[in-house]
Amino acid sequence: METTTDVVIVGGGVIGCAIAYYLRKLGATVTVLERGEIGAEASSAAAGLLAPLGSLSGPRPYADLMLASWNMFPSLVPELEKTSGVHVEYEQTGVLRIVRNAKNSGSLRKRMQEWKPLGLQMQWLTGDEARQHEPLLAPDVSAAVYAPQEAQTQAPNVVQAFARAAARLGAKLYSQHEVTGLEHINNKVTAVTINKGETIVCDHLVIATGAWSARCGEWLNVTLPISPQKGQILTLRQPERPLRTIIFGEALYVAPKQDNTIVVGATKEEVNFDTQITAGGIAWLLNSAMHLVPVLETCAIEQIWSGLRPKTPDSQPILGRAPNWENVTLAVGHSSTGILLSPITGKCIAELVARGQEDELIKPFGVGRFGG
Repeated sequence: METTTDVVIVGGGVIGCAIAYYLRKLGATVTVLERGEIGAEASSAAAGLLAPLGSLSGPRPYADLMLASWNMFPSLVPELEKTSGVHVEYEQTGVLRIVRNAKNSGSLRKRMQEWKPLGLQMQWLTGDEARQHEPLLAPDVSAAVYAPQEAQTQAPNVVQAFARAAARLGAKLYSQHEVTGLEHINNKVTAVTINKGETIVCDHLVIATGAWSARCGEWLNVTLPISPQKGQILTLRQPERPLRTIIFGEALYVAPKQDNTIVVGATKEEVNFDTQITAGGIAWLLNSAMHLVPVLETCAIEQIWSGLRPKTPDSQPILGRAPNWENVTLAVGHSSTGILLSPITGKCIAELVARGQEDELIKPFGVGRFGG
């Protein structure tokens, strides 16, 4: 393997691979080190939804970051697919955010008013209008907001597309290479050591280690307030009359995919690093999904899995330089929006590392906002 590189990226999920891709486009030599398999953790467990409205409630830095990244996908997808040879299954499926109880319609309408300044197309629908658009909806759906531009991808494909595109541009990506420590002179990292007894000399270090980032912070004497949040998720086979639109409601989503499946997710569980599938979690997903789309009761279960989201106290990412370090950059804590935020994170972090230019979009997301 290479023993000298411009940039070492610790973490081979979608964020690490996206940063590697954009760094190679800027001409930097890059080595990505992943303790497991590339893209095998939260990035591959995600549903791949590109539906920013649910996380936003008016213009603010997080809205700007989310929408900037969301707007990159239409032009990025063909570029990434051409370079990588991987089809990411991008499609503007549209999203219906629904309420079943008429008493909650006012709350949904208020959220729609908060979303309007963000510039996405949206339409208020009565329950009957929502069922005309998506006939499989439950008969007690009383209202919905329809956002036709919201989209989705196949999350594992996005990770592999970034990884293969970065590799074809010259990045070196290594699975089963766990970083065990750092070498530094004063406040400058000079090299990383890995579990295979090797040392890689570097000019810059990027931390993109997802739910395990707090442990990496210990190397730097920097507190990274990131904890794992388990999400259980499953897929069903499409019914004979297929679902066509992504549905949000009952605190979960139901998303039809191109492979004739429907993704149902996801739980939000604070259980440390426990990834086991539980009867209670799966029962909740199935019962809630059937309240939204009753015909799902007849659908075969295809797959069940779980992943660990990297959650921060405010559910927003940590982006920017590590305090008191000359050449360490953080790109962690993306929670459930790693796929959606991967383009803007990759681009902005690459520019910060390679050119020293910090985009205004990421300035509000430094770790210093948490104090300490």
